[in-house]
Order: sequence, then structure tokens, then C-alpha cells
Amino acid sequence: MKKYFLAAILILILSQVIWAKSPLEKWRPDFDPSGAEYKCVISNVTHPVIKGSYAGFAIRDAVWEATNGKIYVDYKPLSVLGGEVEVLNLLQMGAIQGMGVSSVAATNMGSRFGIVNLPFLVDSFEKLDKFTDNKKLFNHFLNAADHVGIKGLDITGYGNYGWATTKPVKTIEDAEQIKFRIAEAEVNQLLYRNWDFQPVVMPWPDVPVSLKQGVITGLDHTPMVCNITKKFEVAKYFTQVNYAQGLFIWVFNKAWLNSLPDNLRNTFEDSVHKVCEQIRKETKNQEENEIAKAKEAGIKFFEMREQDMKTLKEKAASVHEKYAPRINKNYAGDKYKPDNYLKEVQNFLNYRK
Repeated sequence: MKKYFLAAILILILSQVIWAKSPLEKWRPDFDPSGAEYKCVISNVTHPVIKGSYAGFAIRDAVWEATNGKIYVDYKPLSVLGGEVEVLNLLQMGAIQGMGVSSVAATNMGSRFGIVNLPFLVDSFEKLDKFTDNKKLFNHFLNAADHVGIKGLDITGYGNYGWATTKPVKTIEDAEQIKFRIAEAEVNQLLYRNWDFQPVVMPWPDVPVSLKQGVITGLDHTPMVCNITKKFEVAKYFTQVNYAQGLFIWVFNKAWLNSLPDNLRNTFEDSVHKVCEQIRKETKNQEENEIAKAKEAGIKFFEMREQDMKTLKEKAASVHEKYAPRINKNYAGDKYKPDNYLKEVQNFLNYRK
């Protein structure tokens, strides 16, 4: 209870000062939220210029309008509540109500979320659309953290994963010389060990200083994020590996959702779905635009040679096998309980080793 109380006090203080900080001033709501009956604090680590992160503000406005001002979504991006691991703890405690959590960090709540991080499975915008359109498979994915009191409602994205580096990386041999920052997620750690690279597990807020100081010399991330958050000011090369889609999973504390009257809960969830569907449509264009801007600014983009890509895929295949038992585990709250969920998704998306 003491931790809960302290977390609640911290959030209250941040709520009073956050709009005084210039990075978020332009997203101040154009309505007075003081009369709302219910408040939903949502966290996200990155910048709302990224469409997938901006979704939090779009959800705020859509929910406010749809509920006639009864629910106020107090959205806090830019890691103002801390890194993802810390915020996940706040979410499970109920100190905050929601989170746009990256798919790589979401596995700390539910291993099934890791299916979208598996290399070369959901590795394009087209495959992502196909996956979300299959409600049986997609809803089972979203239910990954139900057993710990967290409900996934929908997803937005932030582009295709590759490598932003301080030196050109065109071959596997080049990549072996890079100290890659990777997220705090087991799937990523398994993948980089299989690739025989040098991963450095690090929270996202620590990246800027570490990159400038040379603690890391590369980022496992998307070109959109690297350009918008100015990582290309130091890492001036990008290798388009395109092994996975970067995703935010919009998750909420079940106890809070269930505390809402049925009509408001349904309206809230419907608003989240509508916003996420629209934002996903906008994300592909944003990635194309950010890559074009980066190239104009002198950032060099590379694609690895065919043989090296084949080697990366071959070495990555065992990550699927190692992680399968946890992805395939069913829980009491699952409405769909497949014998081999990973295999179903692999077949549906035409995955080939």
C-alpha cells in the first residue's frame, strides 16, 4: 500500500507540472478535464510525433467526445513516468490505468506478446494488417496478460526494425563489430545471442547519453524512431534488416476497466479500437516520409547482401523453437485455447525458415 500511495502522489505531482514542459505544450487538451467522473492515466516511452505514440492523445480526445466528458484519459508520453519496466509495475499495482507498451517490453507481462517480436514472422506492414484482421488469432494475442490482471485492447506501430549505427553495416562481419542496444526483453536477447552479436540490454531513456559516449555503437530500432528522436545525429547509418514490426500494445488494468459502468467501458474500448485502426493506416506513410527526410539529411541507408540475410534468417529460426512453449501456453482466462498457437500464426503468415 505504501508503494501504491507514493506512486499515486508522484503521478499527481507530475499531472500538475507536465503541461509546463514545452515538449508537450502543443498537445494540451482543448477542453477542461476537471469535471470528468473517471480518470485514466496512460504512459508511453517515446515522442508523440510518432503516430503510434500520438495515438494516446487521439484516444484521449476520442474517449472524451464519445463519453460526453465522463472519462478523461491523461496521457503521459516521453517516459515522464519512467522506463517501461518500472511503469509496468505501476500498471499492475493499479497506480496507473493504461500503457502504450512496446511489444518488446510487453513480454514481461505475458510471453505470448513475444510472438510479434519473433524474427521474420510479422515483418511487414502487410503481414501486420493480415494478423490484426484475423480476430481469432489477434484476440488470443491481446489476451496474453489477462492472467496478471492486464487487458490488451489494440496495437499501433512505429515501423520496421533495423540497425542505426555509428559505422556502416553492410555485412554480418560489420555487424559483429557493433555494440547494439537492445530492449529489456528475452526474445531480443535470444535473437542477438544466436546472431553472435554484441547486445547491450538498456532502458530506452538511457540511450541518448550512452550513444554519445560510445557505450553503444548501434541501436536495434526503426528508422522512424531514430530520425524523430534525433538518434541519427550520432548514428548516421541505417541497415534495413526489416526483421520485425515495432509495435505499441495498448494495455489496461482490468480492475479499472471493470470498475466502469458497462456502457462506458464498451464506449471506451470501442474508441481505442477506432483510433488504433486509423493510426495503423497512417504509420506506413510516416515511415516512408521519415526515411526520405533522413536521406535528405545525409543518413546512409543499406540493405544487407542476400547471402547474409539468408544466414540471419537461418540463425533466427531457433528463436521460434526456444520461445514456442511460452507463446503456446494457455491460461484459464483464454477463450481460445489452440494446441499450437505459434504454428497457426506461422502458417497463416506463410513463415518460412
